[in-house]
Amino acid sequence: MARFRGSITKVSRRLGIALSPKAEKYLERRPFAPGQHGQSRKGKVSEYALQLREKQKMKYLYGILEKQFRTYYRKAVSQRGVTGDNLVKLLERRFDNVVFRSGFAASRAAARQLVTHGHLMINGKKVNIPSYLLTPGELIEFRQKSKNMGAVTDSLNKASDARIPSWIQVDKANQKAVFLSVPEREEVQEPFNEQLVVELYSK
Repeated sequence: MARFRGSITKVSRRLGIALSPKAEKYLERRPFAPGQHGQSRKGKVSEYALQLREKQKMKYLYGILEKQFRTYYRKAVSQRGVTGDNLVKLLERRFDNVVFRSGFAASRAAARQLVTHGHLMINGKKVNIPSYLLTPGELIEFRQKSKNMGAVTDSLNKASDARIPSWIQVDKANQKAVFLSVPEREEVQEPFNEQLVVELYSK
């Protein structure tokens, strides 16, 4: 399955946002773009560059590549409502994202690994597709042989209740989660402007 295999810390420094817990530490020490001229890159940024930057933020945050991102955009356009809001809602419904939001993994990359390795089930059936879009009421739980994994337990212990969104109900003791509803745009706090992405694709 296609995924980004480069340095996530370099991408984080270039975009100015932490894409992983490890990148967070790097940004604290080096809050500037990588490369020889990273600290001297200043000046006026074009409208296109701003739009492209926001698209890159969304792609890397959710861990998807261009072809799949375009598919989500086309689907968002075809739905009723605001295209940008629809796009964010689609991305938030991804299986790997909901696993991350539930506190079962420290990052979306780790959540994706849990899914692809077949550790999780949806409504009692094994699902190993990170891009699976959940619908309200679906139950996520670990397979019997995958329960109480050290990394999952550690992540849940570190995940505060405030971090877990209201649209997911998590049972930490039994390592289960219910996707209650599709979040509204204002419930998703991420450092990107999806409207600029819509403008980019609308050209």
